[in-house]
Amino acid sequence: MIEFLAAFALFVALHSVPAIPVIRSGIIHRVGRPIYFVGYSTVSILALIWVFSSALAMEYVPLWELRPWHAAVTFVLAPLGIFLVIAGLLSANHLSITLNPSPTLGSVTKITRHPVLWGFAVWAGGHIAANGDLRSLLLFGGFAGFALAAIPMIEKRAKRCLGSTWTDLAEHTSIWPLAACFKGEQPMIDMPMLLAVLVTASLTAWLLFAGGHSAMFGADPVAILA
Repeated sequence: MIEFLAAFALFVALHSVPAIPVIRSGIIHRVGRPIYFVGYSTVSILALIWVFSSALAMEYVPLWELRPWHAAVTFVLAPLGIFLVIAGLLSANHLSITLNPSPTLGSVTKITRHPVLWGFAVWAGGHIAANGDLRSLLLFGGFAGFALAAIPMIEKRAKRCLGSTWTDLAEHTSIWPLAACFKGEQPMIDMPMLLAVLVTASLTAWLLFAGGHSAMFGADPVAILA
């Protein structure tokens, strides 16, 4: 438990760096942007591996008896979460996390202006039901909680950086998933969303039916349905 808490604390600390402009800009100024991104990505991946390995090393403590419907919850929520993360990273979105520098807003922001964070939370939350043990609750519950806790921080940073532009952009989206749709902001399928659908479908098929999940994590998600 202590090792897992230490690993998760490191993971949270590392992913808090981009949210603190003074620290982030200071590191980039000293080492340069390319070295920063390569180094940050490498350390983040290693920290994530440590989090998973330390969680798997914990004692298995069941919390509820698994049923087929538990797996069904994961089969719905996990792909949905993956889609939101990929679409969010590929879509232009100055209001939240993205890899696309375009000044416009991608269509996925009509679903929520924080698709990456909500997607990560949905993916993590979907894995809690199908595992039913303490370590999974701590692991995936921690991931979901961290993603959702980051939303108000990113909102504050975006408002500070964008000023009045934030108000104009945020008017067409919402923090809460699908809330903007009830105001008439209907998402259309654009290229980032189409690519996200294709990647999500391919990745899900590989994980579930080609042994990908078993090879990576030692567990077959489809087995619970048998």
